[in-house]
Amino acid sequence: MQTNQLTTYTRGDLMISSPDESVVLKLASLAIGVTPTAAASDIPAVGEIWPGEGGVNGGLFPGDGKPYYLIVPTGADAEGEFEWGGYGNELNGAKSAWDGRANTDDLIAADDSYPAAQFCAAFEREGHKDFHLMSRREASFLEITIGDKDVFSKRYHWTSSQFSAYNAYRMDFEDGWLSRYDAKGDERVARPVRRRFI
Repeated sequence: MQTNQLTTYTRGDLMISSPDESVVLKLASLAIGVTPTAAASDIPAVGEIWPGEGGVNGGLFPGDGKPYYLIVPTGADAEGEFEWGGYGNELNGAKSAWDGRANTDDLIAADDSYPAAQFCAAFEREGHKDFHLMSRREASFLEITIGDKDVFSKRYHWTSSQFSAYNAYRMDFEDGWLSRYDAKGDERVARPVRRRFI
């Protein structure tokens, strides 16, 4: 194991990080009462490029009961400014606080008027074609784990979590504010992310 690599386990408000994977697994198992699956020892530290995975390691996100690493691609092609889309229409889907993949799938399946989600779903990096527009909880998590590492531009970023017929959630990666009062017709940064399950 390289000295700069950390193993991180996150669940709810609990976050355990250590260069010693066995310590993380032991503490996590004591805290949650079950033994988590051991992660590969070649996992880079949070904020570092994860070779072959399409971007930076954003940390181990608890998901909605099934943890996964969030991978955030870097480079000018990994972000664009788009409307959220569907202003005035409230979808039955795209309302998950946790599951950005499901939200993105809902938006893509609805019709062709959701450009932020379309951009993220079409993104490819290092052979991976499973990117999505992050959910509001994924965005909040990434703001905490890598918000100070210059991975995200210091602007408002769309999430895939719909609030109403007229608004969707956005994350401000400059000040850390999550807001539900952003009009779907406004242009904000769309940033693809992907999941790597452990």
